[in-house]
Amino acid sequence: MSKLNETDIQGFVLRGYNLPFARYLFLHFEDAKRARNLIARLLGDITTGQRWDKGKPQSTVNIAFTFRGLEHLGLPDATLRSFPFEFQQGMKPRAAILGDTGVNSPEHWDDLWREDRVHAWLGVNAVTMEALDARCLAILAVIEETGGAGALSSQDAAAEEVNGKPTTREHFGFTDGFGNPDYLGVDRSSQPGQGKLLPDGTWAPLATGELLLGYADEAGELPADPLPHLLASNGTFMVYRKLHQNLATFRAFLDKQGSLYAGGKEKLAAKFIGRWRDGTPIELSPDTPNPAIAKDPNRNTDFKYGTDADGARCPIGAHLRRVHPRDAFGFNGQLINRRRITRRGLPYGHFVPEGAPVTDKEERGVIFMALNASLSRQFEFVQQQWVQYGNDSHLGNDKDVLMGNHGGRGRFVVQGDASPANPPFVCSNLPDFVELRGGDYFFLPSITALGMIAMGLVDPR
Repeated sequence: MSKLNETDIQGFVLRGYNLPFARYLFLHFEDAKRARNLIARLLGDITTGQRWDKGKPQSTVNIAFTFRGLEHLGLPDATLRSFPFEFQQGMKPRAAILGDTGVNSPEHWDDLWREDRVHAWLGVNAVTMEALDARCLAILAVIEETGGAGALSSQDAAAEEVNGKPTTREHFGFTDGFGNPDYLGVDRSSQPGQGKLLPDGTWAPLATGELLLGYADEAGELPADPLPHLLASNGTFMVYRKLHQNLATFRAFLDKQGSLYAGGKEKLAAKFIGRWRDGTPIELSPDTPNPAIAKDPNRNTDFKYGTDADGARCPIGAHLRRVHPRDAFGFNGQLINRRRITRRGLPYGHFVPEGAPVTDKEERGVIFMALNASLSRQFEFVQQQWVQYGNDSHLGNDKDVLMGNHGGRGRFVVQGDASPANPPFVCSNLPDFVELRGGDYFFLPSITALGMIAMGLVDPR
């Protein structure tokens, strides 16, 4: 395919910025004309996918809208009704479909997400906290000057720093950020294992239409998109979920179960996730972490599960294996190529060293954002069928060990083998390690589409 028009695609879609500080501003529109004027004023600030030949900028800005936000911007009814139904509904009404029940149900979400008032997400990423504050103040000044929106709330997030350097570690102590897919036409540093598996064992980029609207997907079809097509082209859908991490519960459970498991606590933690804490895939190094593998981009995502069908190395229910099964379901991995998502986000809250006192009540977790061309076929399928239900992995009703909505009744099976250090083991009465605190579905338009919205030129005819 021809090269993508990177200047028309928001940079947040095409690349992970790897900037250590972020603030997400949530806006509410009162008047369509003033809101469109605000978008026009912000248009020149939106960071595109153009390469940073002169190094990283001090800060970036990107914008996305809920369906209610697009309604309040005055888009024509025929355009609004052409959006996919799940986007029109939003995330909250789909709680039962997503398994967002019990402690994860909307009645327990933060006030911001219970009130249906969020119309836009403004994502600001920055190199330093000072740069983040300065960019946000400038944006808020434009918002106040135009009267284009009310700032409802904001969410700060930041990478954990070790010896003054940002890391990709999350609160449970695992190195994250390995698995985003490659797509045709998207210029990025690709690694073996990040695309789709080919019959000869090599990897290739996924079809562009698995990420961006207006391009063919893995089925050779155009994903369902709104009218006019110029509004949809080079845009995508974003899932925003605030995930609270019960760190005290996780550490206590791991301490107790690790003392009973012959492989020890750290190996059990690796069995839970599918990687050792340093990022080493247990499929490649089942008995010990291997920093040489973890740090090698040509090896740390280049593995398969087809020769480990019984889960002796990596348990069938390990988090990594459940959300990205690779070739575990056979057919050389082709069954999963239309279920891939691109992840964005950062941790929020104070990091607590291992062994230090900690409680679950403190605000701590990860802001999870997923980009995909089809909310239902990609994110919702993974969340419903692979996270909250285990049948595809032959695990019945067992939920994902990390993300599952267990309610104290969950189970995780380590298949193991006959060796003394890798025996079968069953963890029962799993608590909820992660709780949903709210979120919604957003449409992340192209630069062209933002201009159309700002000028009131969206015409479905």
